[in-house]
Order: sequence, then C-alpha cells, then structure tokens
Amino acid sequence: MPDLFIEIGTEEIPAGYIEPALADMGQKLADFFEKGRVDAGTPQVMGTPRRLVVHIPDVDARQQDVVETYQGPNVKVAYDAEGNPTKAAIGFARGKGVDIADLTTMESPKGEVICAKVEKKGQPTVQILNEYLSQWMADITFPKKMRWGSRKIPFVRPVHWIAALFDGKKLKFDFEGTKAGNTSQGHRFLKPQKFKFDSFKSYLRECKKHKVMVDPAERRQSIQDQIKTIAKQVKGKVKEDAGLLDTVTHLVEFPVAVLGEFDKAYLELPKELLVITMKVHQKYFPVWKGDKLLPYFITISNMKAKGKDIPRGNQRVLKARLEDARFFYDEDRKRKLEDFVDDLKGVVFQKDLGTSHEKLMRIVSLAGTIAQKVCPEAEDTAKRAALLSKADLVSQMVFEFPELQGIMGGYYAEHSGESAEVAQAIKEHYQPAFAGDAVPSTKAGAVVAVADKLDTIVGCIGVGLIPSGSEDPYALRRHAMGIMQILSEYNFSLDLEWLIEQGTRTLGDKAKLSSEEIFGHCKALFNQRFKSMLAGDGYEHDVIDAVLATKIASFKNAEGKAKALSELKQQDYFADLATAFKRVDRIIEGDIPSTIDPELFTEEAEKALFRKFAGIKPTVENQTLAGDYAGALAKIVEIKAEVDAFFDHVMVNVDDAALKANRMALLKSIAGLFSPLADFSKIVLKKN
Repeated sequence: MPDLFIEIGTEEIPAGYIEPALADMGQKLADFFEKGRVDAGTPQVMGTPRRLVVHIPDVDARQQDVVETYQGPNVKVAYDAEGNPTKAAIGFARGKGVDIADLTTMESPKGEVICAKVEKKGQPTVQILNEYLSQWMADITFPKKMRWGSRKIPFVRPVHWIAALFDGKKLKFDFEGTKAGNTSQGHRFLKPQKFKFDSFKSYLRECKKHKVMVDPAERRQSIQDQIKTIAKQVKGKVKEDAGLLDTVTHLVEFPVAVLGEFDKAYLELPKELLVITMKVHQKYFPVWKGDKLLPYFITISNMKAKGKDIPRGNQRVLKARLEDARFFYDEDRKRKLEDFVDDLKGVVFQKDLGTSHEKLMRIVSLAGTIAQKVCPEAEDTAKRAALLSKADLVSQMVFEFPELQGIMGGYYAEHSGESAEVAQAIKEHYQPAFAGDAVPSTKAGAVVAVADKLDTIVGCIGVGLIPSGSEDPYALRRHAMGIMQILSEYNFSLDLEWLIEQGTRTLGDKAKLSSEEIFGHCKALFNQRFKSMLAGDGYEHDVIDAVLATKIASFKNAEGKAKALSELKQQDYFADLATAFKRVDRIIEGDIPSTIDPELFTEEAEKALFRKFAGIKPTVENQTLAGDYAGALAKIVEIKAEVDAFFDHVMVNVDDAALKANRMALLKSIAGLFSPLADFSKIVLKKN
C-alpha cells in the first residue's frame, strides 16, 4: 500500500519545541485521514533542529465511498392531500441532487419526515492531500510563531525546503512559495549537499550518508553510549538526567561527545553551583565519582572534534562562568548571612502582601507555632532557620543563579558559624519543589518548609489571588501538595484546618478577604489536591467524596480512610449498611440535645440500640484517634442489626417532644461514630 512522507526543513528550532510539534503533526494527519475516510497506519515522527519528519505507512489510495442520509421536511408538508410532492419536497430533492422519486421517509423526533440518500464517491488520497497539506503546515502547534521576511503565515522558523512523497511520487503543494519536492539537505557543516530520494527507506539511507541522525531515539542512545564511554576514561560516570539528555538530543543532528576539564581549584566551590553552571547554563554533563565531582565535563558537539579546538573553546567559556561564580561567592562570604536579612526590607514579595522581610517574619512566627505542636525540641532551630531562610535572596550569587536559592543560604549559614542543623534546614526548606522531590531531611527543615508554603498559600488567597483553571502564577497547588507530602511522611499530628487558621492569624491586616472566605478557599485547594492524589491511586470518586467530606488532617489520614472505606464497600452487606447510615443522617435535623437519657426509652429496640452504641463507642473512638480506620469501621458494622431494628419498630417523630428529642440524640450520637470516617450520603449504590 502507498505511504506518506513529509519533511519540513527549517532554520534551527528550539530544542523544547521539537517533540510537541512532532506529536502534533502526526496527530493532525491521523485525524485528517480518519475524518476523510482514508485508512492509514500509525504515524511515525522524527526530527532534528533543522527538520521535522512524519511518515505514515499503509495509506489507502482513495477515500472510502459513503452514503449519507439527509432529513427533510415533515411528510405532511412534503406531500399534498392527493399524495403529490409539494414545492417543499421538490426543493429539498433538487438541493440534494436526487430525483424526487428516490425520496424515502423515516421517523424522527419531529415525526415522519422525508429523507434523501446521497452517495459520495471517494476522491484519490493524493488529491485531498494536495488540497490540505498547506493548511496542515500552517496549523502545526508551536509555543511561539513569527512571520519571517515578507511571508504572511507565521511559522516557528523560516522554512527552507519541503520534501513530500505519496506512493513514491512528489506531492504538489506549497507553503508561502516553498514548493514540495523530493530533495532534502545534509548536515549543515559535515555534509551540506542536497540529496534526492524516492522513498522513506532511501531517505533514511541518504540521511546517514549525509551525517544526519534523523531519529531522536537513535541520537539519544548514541549520546548515552558516548558519554558513558568517555566518563570511564577518567574513571568517572555521568548521573542519569533525562531532562538534559532530551535537551541535547534536540540540539544536534550528528552528536559527538567531547571531554573537557576545568581547574581543580574550582572544586572548592559548592558542588550545586558547579552542576548548575555546567548543566543549566552550558548543557554539559558533569562527571562524578560517587557523590564527588571530578574536574571534567562532557559536551555534545554537532560535528566531529578535530584537534583540541572544541574542548578548548568550551573550557574557556566554562572558566569564565566559574570565575564569575567564585567572585560572587567570595564577595557574599565577606558578610554574615544574618546581615542580609535587613536588605529584604527593600524587596517586594507581592504588592499586597508587602516585602520579603514581612513574609520572613510571618514564616518565623508560623515556624515557632508549628514546632511547639510537633517537635518542641527543635523549636529554636526551626525559628533560627526560618529567620535566615530568605537571606540569600539578596546575595550576589542567587541574583546571578536564582536556581541556588536556599542552597547557597545553607552554605553561607555554615560559613557564618550557624549550626549544621540550621544550615541544613535552610538548604532544604524549599523542598519538595516538584513532583517526586524529597521532603526536608530534618524536622526543623520540614517545619520551616510547611511554614513558608502555608504563608504563600494563605497570603495569596487572602488578597484574592485564587488559582482558577490553568492559572496558578504563585504555584499554590504545588505548595499545597508539598505540605501534604511533608505532613504524611513525617506523620505530624497537625490538623490542616488548624494550620489554615494559624496562617490567617499571622497574615493579619494584609488580608482582603474575611477569615471565613480564606478558610473556604484554602480548604477547597487542599481538598482538590487530596482528590487528585486519591484518584491517581485508583480510589472511586464516591469514596473520595465521602472521605473528603470529613475532617482531614493529612494525605496519610485521607488515604487511610479511603482505603478502609473501599475495603468495606467490597462486602456484600455494604449496600444495606450504607442505606441504614444514610437514613440516620437524613432523619437528624434541628436543634438536637447532645446527651441521651436512657430513662426516657420506652421501646426494647431503642434500648438495645443504646446498649450496643455504648458498648462499641469507646473502641470506635480510640481506633479512629489512632488512625485504625479499618478497625473502626469494622466495629461500627456491628451496630447495623440494632439500627435496622430501631427503624423497623421505633417511631422517631412522635408528639412527645422529650421522647422525640431523646431518640434524635441517640441517632445523632450514632452518626457521630461514623461521621469522622466518611459521609455515607456521598456513596453511590448500584441499583439491582
């Protein structure tokens, strides 16, 4: 069967644009063939900085024929009393290109209508491709497009050539004056000559001859193999870094790994600084021996290294950057870290929330309050670390290398004579900074991290900066997830509602919203994160809703309840149990007494229910408090028979006000057993 091949040749495309564009190109063509009634194989996409390629095998040569049915006017309108077609029917038939005698009828929501069946013959695939591909190129998605020169249609970079074949023959379309053909170009430096081809296989052969490794997977593997071999030559290794590997893969067409080295004296600088300089700024792979950096790096060149020009050039650039870094490092260390704190008064954190110094004072207050609850022995360390946590933001080093905030603070704290515990807490207080990142390794660091993230969340929400849709400029969702992760991993007995209240208290008169509004939005934010995490772990939505309707202290707390409820839901008796508990919830209303008077019970069923309740209550409460939610629910199940008997034999809404109130109090107390675990009204029961 025929295949489709398209290559778009351009100026160098930014590395981060290539993978999304290739995926978009393949998907748009697949959608086009599906809507156009053309069977086709799965798109295969490839690309380099200078070319975007899509190949689709097994494409039908023609569209499939189709018969489409069109509904017309009602039969009563289409024909007169004698059964003759009216102007409405004649006009409908003419509009659809069919004979009036070929019209049929069918039932519709509007009653019986006339209809016309129109057969559409499929067109040759090559014809519809020639008509579509110019628009397809214009619609390829990139983060940013521009108009180049006098061209009217924006594209990511100027297009220099288009190669397009269908069934081995050139397609006939153009994009802004660049016509499709069967000619491509080789590597810009190693073999820049043009070359022709007549199939996808011959294209791949010619690319190889012309020093173009067009398949990103092949380039990636080549880079991995080369850097591994070169690192071994200096008795080191390169740590796995998928992000850096993907970036350099899309920076070259013919990867050649080159070893470079730098002066050992630079190893006295913080290793994080060296790594950031090499990886982020230069796209180099650092070389390690265990956890120790070696004075080497590996760069990926887009051409073969002849002599020592390429390594020398890269070494020269790296040396200049490291010299700047050493200067900043030495200048910053002429002052104690605490001396930087006052400088934060001149830095605005957010116009409504004040300066970074004001934020810092709120963090100190929160850190002390939180530490008193969960680790009073680390309170002084946490408060000292909190006070110094943002000082490095006004250092020369962090101004030049923002990625090192917190990390440099830790180094400067050590140099200033602070304790190792304080320095470690400062260094780690931004953690976890992304999905999969570790939490701080010390309790003091964890407390400062929670305080910092909590202040950002409550502060931003307090002044009306509430995340909506994809808009979350202050990363409040990520901060919420970080707090949940820390509370879970440290098993801190901190109630989220209490945390929100403390954050609101420290915010003070900065808040524009009321305390109730802040609390509501913060609770919704955390619940949204809980819901996403629980759904990601496979819990059913009604179970999640039932759990989140209760008081949630941490993700570990929420997950424990969801797990216990999910297991209970698998039992055969669960539907009857949930129905009974829903009935208890529904009947409780109004101002109900909190105490039960056993002397007022008159029916044996209510006496039996009270005895059962009193018997299981201490166990259920203790198990709930200890986090044994499965045990608590299992114990609550024991009351089901008495609940059923109560509703079968006892009338709650009686005329006797005291009797009614006492029975309501009993049901309210029973609801109080399971309400901390789940809201059974949220459970969806399958109908038989």
